[in-house]
Amino acid sequence: MPKRFRLTRRFPVAMTEDGYRRLRKLAHDAGLDEGEFLSFLFEHWGSVINEENFIARMRLFNSELEARKK
Repeated sequence: MPKRFRLTRRFPVAMTEDGYRRLRKLAHDAGLDEGEFLSFLFEHWGSVINEENFIARMRLFNSELEARKK
């Protein structure tokens, strides 16, 4: 029997405009709302990312973060 899909947690989140536009586009393309898409993404994290690329991108993002805040 499939697990019932319930959105049980809500949390405030701050995103860049580019990040939010990308989230909305991906969710729309998948036929989901933003919360459903994020739930899918995090429930299936290990199978939807390339860990080496993720680590490299995270390092790059962190190195540019302070400059982007100004």
